[in-house]
Amino acid sequence: MAVSLIPLILLAILVMFILSAVVTVQQGNVAVVTVFGKFKRVMHPGLNFRIPFIEVIFRRISYQNRSMELKFQAISQDQANVYFSAMLLYSVLNHETETIENVAFKFMDDRNFMQALIRSIEGAVRAFVATKKQSEILQLRTEIILHVKEQLDKQLEGWGYHLLDLQMNDITFDEAILQSMAKVVASNNLKAAAENEGQALLITKTKAAEAEGNAIKISAEAERQAAQMRGQGVALFRQEVAHGIAEAAREVENAQLDASFILFSMWTDAIKHFAEQGKGNTIFLDGSAENYQRTMQQLMSVMQGVSAKKDIK
Repeated sequence: MAVSLIPLILLAILVMFILSAVVTVQQGNVAVVTVFGKFKRVMHPGLNFRIPFIEVIFRRISYQNRSMELKFQAISQDQANVYFSAMLLYSVLNHETETIENVAFKFMDDRNFMQALIRSIEGAVRAFVATKKQSEILQLRTEIILHVKEQLDKQLEGWGYHLLDLQMNDITFDEAILQSMAKVVASNNLKAAAENEGQALLITKTKAAEAEGNAIKISAEAERQAAQMRGQGVALFRQEVAHGIAEAAREVENAQLDASFILFSMWTDAIKHFAEQGKGNTIFLDGSAENYQRTMQQLMSVMQGVSAKKDIK
């Protein structure tokens, strides 16, 4: 009976040996194999085999991207407390054996690695913030991230990791500083509003003055043109008057009429024109015989002058 159990026991031992030799590695992970405590090789995702009881799976390492939230404090050059809330994104540098060996053996465990990584990032940020004033910090998010990456890239590469991204989600200050910053912003906005209002008023006044000046120029030009036209009208009127008198003189001479009759007619037409076109309500005329005779003599002198000019021509 005991002899018959030996093959079953041997078969069970063989099955256990085979099963212990088969190792499955999940996608996105690698397995670090050691032999008597010494690094031997790396198992990649899929079905792998090992020597039972000799090759040992020391550690399984994920090379997928990993993220972490960070919260820490720094002090600026002007002794202001700055509070940071950041998101860290990192991963294993690559799948090469040397890189996986560094990841597996540089730190005792993940907790120690995370502690070193967090302290390194905080130190780099604090060193940068200590050289800047509180008023500059909010405008330097990108510079802070670039500074941290520059400081840590080589160090993380030696550990087998790569810093993919560091985002400064929130940067805040003490309540007193936030209130003072709000007052500065409000005062600057009021100053800008006052300057804009002044500029708008200046533009309005300037445009009004320009419009008034243009109106004066247009009015002056219109007045000049009107005066010119009035002068031309007066000159034309005088020309027509002279032409009419000359024509009348010729007609009198040709018809051998008494000049006094023509002059009397012209004098009465003038009085009629005054009455029709005058803007006043009263016309004063001297109707005495002496004034009539004096007026006739003056008109006769005009007629004689016109005839003399005609004879000269």
